[in-house]
This record gives sequence, C-alpha cells and structure tokens, in this order.
Amino acid sequence: MSGRIRFVGKRRGFGLGLMLGLGAATMANAAWATEYYLAPTGSDSNAGTQAQPFGTIQKAADTAVAGDTVWIRGGTYYITTPTTSGAGVTFTKSGTSDTNRIKYWAYPGETPVFNFSKMTLSTTGYTHGFQVSGSWLHFRGLELCYALENTRSNNAVNVVTGGNDIFELLNMHHNMGNGIFLGKGTGGHLLLNCDAHDNYDPMSTQGDGQNADGFGVHYQTAGAVTTIRGCRAWWNSDDGYDLINQEVTVRVENSWAFSNGYANAGTTSPAAGNGNGFKMGSSATAVRHYISNSVAWKNKAAGFYANHSSGGNTWYNNTSYSNGTQYNMLASPANDPNTTITLSGSLSHIMRNNIGFPNKNTNMGGVDTAFNTWDLAITPATSDFLSVDPTDAMGPRQADGSLPNLDFMKLSAGSHMIDKGTDVGLPFVGGAPDLGAYEYGSTTVAGGSTGSGGVGTGGAQSAGGASAAGGRASGGTSAGGVTAASGGARAAGGSANDGGAIASTGGSAVTLGGAQSQGGSTAVGVGGSATTAAGGASTAAGGAASSATGGASVTAGASARGGAGTAGSAVAGAAGSGETGGGCSCAIVGSTSTHEWRGALGFLAAVLGLTLRRRRRAPIQGAASEPRRFRAEA
Repeated sequence: MSGRIRFVGKRRGFGLGLMLGLGAATMANAAWATEYYLAPTGSDSNAGTQAQPFGTIQKAADTAVAGDTVWIRGGTYYITTPTTSGAGVTFTKSGTSDTNRIKYWAYPGETPVFNFSKMTLSTTGYTHGFQVSGSWLHFRGLELCYALENTRSNNAVNVVTGGNDIFELLNMHHNMGNGIFLGKGTGGHLLLNCDAHDNYDPMSTQGDGQNADGFGVHYQTAGAVTTIRGCRAWWNSDDGYDLINQEVTVRVENSWAFSNGYANAGTTSPAAGNGNGFKMGSSATAVRHYISNSVAWKNKAAGFYANHSSGGNTWYNNTSYSNGTQYNMLASPANDPNTTITLSGSLSHIMRNNIGFPNKNTNMGGVDTAFNTWDLAITPATSDFLSVDPTDAMGPRQADGSLPNLDFMKLSAGSHMIDKGTDVGLPFVGGAPDLGAYEYGSTTVAGGSTGSGGVGTGGAQSAGGASAAGGRASGGTSAGGVTAASGGARAAGGSANDGGAIASTGGSAVTLGGAQSQGGSTAVGVGGSATTAAGGASTAAGGAASSATGGASVTAGASARGGAGTAGSAVAGAAGSGETGGGCSCAIVGSTSTHEWRGALGFLAAVLGLTLRRRRRAPIQGAASEPRRFRAEA
C-alpha cells in the first residue's frame, strides 16, 4: 500500500500540547522581562526593586537588558562625576526590536529631573549629559537641564551611534548646547512630543549662541528615516530645528518653532545665533526632507529655511507668521555655501497649501509652488484666524502629551484660506483642503498620542492615532492611567522608502511622498485614528491592553502589582501597592534567575503537552466511540 499518511485523530492532543507549550514559553519570555526602579534616595548597592531602588541611572543603564523597563521616580538627580570624560551618563546596551526595547520611563505621575550643573567637564573636549550609542531604546517623561560648557557646546542628549530609539515627552532646557543632537548612526529615531527651549551657548568657540539648537539631526549618511512629531522649540539661541549635513530623510510633522535666535527668556539676541525656526538642510546629496502641518512664528530669521540644500524639500500645509522671513528656499552647490543656484526638475522644492503671514519669502526661484497664499494672491489678515495671540504656547501639554489646544493660527469661519488648497494626501474636511497647519472643522489635535515601543499617553485622539505593533502591550501604565499597546502607529517589519504614509482621520492610509519608512507597512499619522500595525490589535484611547508585558503577572507564585492574574495576563484594573493606574507588573529582582523560571515554565508546558497526548477524547454524542487513528490512503 502506497500513498500519503493522513492525520485523522487522536494526535490532536499532542498538537494542542505543543501549541500550549510554545505559547507558554512565549508568555514566559514576555512576563519575565525585569522591571527596575531608580530613586534619588536609592543606592547602587540595592537590588533595584521598588522597595530598594538604584541610586543612579548609570547603574540602571549598566544593568538593564533588552525587554527590561527602568521606572524612574520623581525628584532631582545631580550628575557630578561623568561616566567618561565625554558624557555624564552613557547608554551602550541595546534592545533587539520595536517590541523588545530597553525603556527608561518616568514613574507615572512623577517627573525625574537630571541636572548637569554640577558635572565636572572635560577641559579639552565635550562632556554631554546623556550619551546614547544603543539601539531600540525608549526614553520617556524625563527633564534634562543645565549641561554646561567650557568652550565646547554640550548637549543634554547626544546620540552618537545606533538607531531606532524613541525620545518621548522629554523637556530639555537651559543647556549650553543642543537640547538633543542625533548624530551618525542608522537613524530611524522617533522624537515624539518633546520640548527644547532656553538652550544657549554663550562661550562657544564658533561664537555667542552659534550652536545651541533645540533639535539637531546631523551627519547620518545611510539608514532609516527619523521622524519628529508633536515637538516644540523656543528661545534657543541658534535654531529651533537644524538638519545641516543630514544625508538621510527627516520628517517633521505637527511641530512648533517660535522665538528662536533669542536667549535669556527672549530678552537678548546672541550675536552668532542664526534664529531660524525649521532649518531643513543643508544636504550635499540632494536628500529630500518633509515637513507638514507645522507652525513657525516670531523667529529672528526665517520661519522655514532650506539652508543651502543642493536639492529641494517638500513643504505641505505649514503656517509661517511674523518671522524675519516666512520661507527662504536658498539653494547652493554641494559644499559651496557662497554660491546660490536655482533648482529645477526633480530637485525643486515642492510647496503646497502653505500660509505666509505676511507673504514675505526669499529665494523662490527653484520652487514648484502652487496653492499657497502667495500663489493665490491671498493676503492673510487677522480676521482670517481665530487668534493671532500665542499666549499659552509654552504652557502644559494635553493629557495625551500632544501640543496645547489653542485657537492660535487656526482658521476662523470666514477665512479666505478655507477650501483653497489641493489634495496632497493629508486628511481634510470639506470640498478641498484648507491652507495652513490646521484644517477648519477638524476635531483632530496636532501632535501624536503614540509612538513605537509601547507608547501610550492618554485618552484624547491626536495626530498619529493609537495602535499596536506586535499584538501585545509593553511597559504597562502610561500617563493618564492608560495602558497602551506596544509599537504605536508604526508597524514592525516591512519594506520602506523615504516619505512615509499618513493615516487619515477615517483611519485609512494615504501617502505623502512615498511609502512609510523604518520598517512599517502601516502609517504613522497626522490626524489619524488608530491604524493597524503588524501582528497586533490596536488599543483605543483609555482602553486596556491585551497580553501585556506590563500587565499583572505571577512572580514565583504571587500575583504582581496591578491586580491579580496569571503569568502574562493583562490587568487594566485598580493599581496595587502604591502603583498609579492599572497594569504595571513588577517582576521581583532576586536570587532566582529569570532564565531559571523561564526554563521551569517551559518544562511544565512540555509535561502538559504529553499529558494531553495521552488523554482519550470523550466520544461525541451520536458518533462512533472508537478512537480514530492514522490511516493510509491509496
């Protein structure tokens, strides 16, 4: 008898056991990611538990590995003795993926402040505050301030290598250098809902105020797109955002830049500070950067500046108000900033649906420009806007971390800019897109409520949407008491090009200059509702997460804080043991190793599989009771 063997019964118990075993092993790996704690009153000789926290973030950075979370309690941490001559704290370890990051998160409801004012500086080089060379890291809810200088401008955060890091809800201020500097590496970073302000380098070797930008992205020559979303930059002595010498695309979405080029709370104007809001260049290789739905006002120089790029950028639906110049599209040959050229063809700047108030632009010769206020002969007036008063622009963010919801520069009911734009793939209401950063009648709030790696910052929907990647929550409690799914709006895996996709208000994806970069088949949104990411269900704002690493779990037989449950199960209920919000699991850091417990759980799963294999299935009523077997088919 020949032919194939068909599985007809009895063995399904073994298959179920195998699946349960694999599932249990997977849950074990997720559930046993360690949570460490750090407090100003802690000690590095402690075990790093909530009851016995570490005392320095360097100890935590040297201890945590992929999948771990470091919960940082509120209070001030003075960095005095640098880890190296070049950095107060170094982060050299890496996560392994979007769902297996190392997280350095503020404890819910608290603000950790890292103050570098007492740090010993190198007399020959740089001594930055945080120096990051790891990949797949996630920093969230930290305040970093008072990095000083001798003659070198020191940054609060200096990212030297690595990639795919998330910097969320950072407040970087009063540093004698950049708030954050993203340097060489593989890119793919996300800067989400961060603030950089009052940074000023008066003793810089290049001049008074020359090098203190809010956000700097520079020197990357290959790799993935970096995204800046929902950020603010103000009172930085040089520029708000600076992309000089950046040769890989950067996307800037839903961000603000105002009063840059000034210092000392806006009372002085440093002589060497440039004072541009968004400086989107310069590139020697004609790389195209993208900026959309952003607002610049009262910057000393230009609101939006191309800065000698040898190729054009894409500028969609931005608003520039009362800057020295609204839009300056200056272009130069590579490495020759003293020569001005006119771009053409595919190298031209592309400008659509932008507002200049007033229409005062320069170097517009090499620009593909249409449907902007100056093209449409629209002269903006105060009556076109609900308000031209930016009061409270520096105020607190919304509960979900997005930008303050102000009337400033939003269109009034009778505005001449309503329905005057053209469809560029961004969400709109009405017969046609409006001009400027805000769509009249839209309920979407600019900013971003989620990002990759388990970001979930509250209830209200904002630009970017809330969604999962990988199908499980990571990290536990988020600001506002909401547990959000890992991955944010960006999907893990997948091919990519520069440009990115944008999720529309209705949740569908439309493109803005190309497919989503940095490993995502799904878009990160401007004004989108929740998008679906690879492998996971999305969480609604205010909802509970499923299969959460940060959910309640059993540690050596006892249920973890955040509510009772079995290993790996998510609990979005009441917090226990002093936790704020639900769903924070706290694995015990003790003498029993994580790997030993994982091995034990895997062994139990295997035993369960063998047990199921031996069980006879009860006969179904009305069916033959004889067990089925393997049977050969001719």
